[in-house]
Amino acid sequence: MEEIDQAIINFNKSGVTLINITLTFIMFGVALDLTIENFKSLLSEPKKILTGMFSQLILLPLLTFLLIIIFKPIPSVALGMILVASCPGGNISNFISSIAKGNVELSIMLTIVSSSIAILFTPFNLSFYGNMYEPTQQIMREVNLNWLEVTWTIASIIIIPVFCGMVFKNKFPALAAKLSKPMRIISMALFLLIVAGALASNYHHFMELVGVVFILVFLHNALALSSGYLCGKVMGFPDRDRRSLAIETGIQNSGLGLLLIFSYFDGLGGMAIVTAWWGVWHIVSGFTIAYLWNKR
Repeated sequence: MEEIDQAIINFNKSGVTLINITLTFIMFGVALDLTIENFKSLLSEPKKILTGMFSQLILLPLLTFLLIIIFKPIPSVALGMILVASCPGGNISNFISSIAKGNVELSIMLTIVSSSIAILFTPFNLSFYGNMYEPTQQIMREVNLNWLEVTWTIASIIIIPVFCGMVFKNKFPALAAKLSKPMRIISMALFLLIVAGALASNYHHFMELVGVVFILVFLHNALALSSGYLCGKVMGFPDRDRRSLAIETGIQNSGLGLLLIFSYFDGLGGMAIVTAWWGVWHIVSGFTIAYLWNKR
């Protein structure tokens, strides 16, 4: 296990720039599916939005912390789990939600809202739980996370492209409608390229160490999916809403996580391996559960 803490994942500045550009494109594409009517409809049922935010931004980091307390992973792995749980929903959750016959409008809204307030919640949850777990305190002290820099990073790759995407849809609705579906597919391909790029020059590290985090990521992701679904069940929401809540909680923006790791944690091995493997695994688990729900 100690070897993973010593593994520094290599990713140069041009790679970090590529992640920035890719995430900006992805969030622009997500905004092409949004309309004012989506907002008005869901604002009339604020419980669904608030439940999704509670599940993703409050409950998941707390459950992650409890999972860490139980399994006691080494510091960099633990901090990687905290970072993943602190990230907003991933944009492919909208596509997966449509396959699962969930509430796609709710899924899109939750992605946008969680991404918007991630400016506050991502650095807060990372700092709070990173310092709450004693073994990760040293890493947090060494890094000295700059809240203003993290806030600007998140704003520049999420808030600005979403605003631009909605303006584009308003100005060119017919073109936006044509571009929406292909951009979803391209976004998924680009997301996979982010993960592949992060691992391409570190293939030996990844293959050697991924087994160390496989079970933890499996349990962590299963916990996220089930907690999202149960939140919807407790609130008495219809099944299609529960499906979207599960997917939004279980599909995290691991691309943003990798960007933060390479920008502020110097590619720390345990964090990068956990986040990259989550990026692969949540696609597998997301599409599997979506297929099963679709058939049911």
